[in-house]
Amino acid sequence: MGRYLLTLRRFWATALAGQLEYQLNVLIDLLAMAGNLAGSLFVISLFYGPGRSLGGWSWESALVVVGVYTVLDGACSSLLRPNLSTIATHVQQGTLDFILLKPIDSQFWLSFRTVSPAGLPEIGSGLGLILWAASKAGASPTPTGCLTAALMLASSLVILYSLWFGLATTSIWFVKTWNATEVLRAALTAGRYPISAYPLGLRNLLTVVLPVAFLTTVPAEAILGRVSVGAAAASLLMATVTLMLCRGFWRYALRFYSSASS
Repeated sequence: MGRYLLTLRRFWATALAGQLEYQLNVLIDLLAMAGNLAGSLFVISLFYGPGRSLGGWSWESALVVVGVYTVLDGACSSLLRPNLSTIATHVQQGTLDFILLKPIDSQFWLSFRTVSPAGLPEIGSGLGLILWAASKAGASPTPTGCLTAALMLASSLVILYSLWFGLATTSIWFVKTWNATEVLRAALTAGRYPISAYPLGLRNLLTVVLPVAFLTTVPAEAILGRVSVGAAAASLLMATVTLMLCRGFWRYALRFYSSASS
């Protein structure tokens, strides 16, 4: 574990040093983050008015969901997209051979080789929105509540990573998977709103088939201190199952990989 942590530190230190040389990109990323957040707030504000709520969620509570979604979107920009979008390129160009020959786990290398500062402002603004909205919604933090909220946020990140890596793994068989990951990312925008705001059929789809509910709504409920034990346990179970399936699917896919030299 110590070797992997040291490797991760070196990976990210070199990646950040290289990308921060282009300081204008930081300003562009800040403007893009502000535009995305303003757009999310504007869209959700259209559902509110005097005496109105969205799926039983007040305005302040719904902003917690938006904050969680913003954090996840920032994580995608900083970690998932820069790393997982290159898997198909490695397969097509044959450079996956060199990764498989390295004395380090190939999935770890592909998942954490680089990091982008592009999503860091989005993560920071999302956390700020969560803290502000939760306090306005009357949430009272407790040690148990903070631990539960942290676990639910971690579970949502694991689920999102597992789904994305699983789709990227299909590049072993298919030439292009970028369109599929973009479809996944577009579908996950449904997480900007509380899951109870959707009709029953769509709600079941976004809970069982595409676990959007576990990405944003369940963590938001945990932050607000009203998540049920069943929902929390289901989120942890979903994270564990998706990560195990993701890991198993990667090992299975490598059996069908034909290297550039074979």
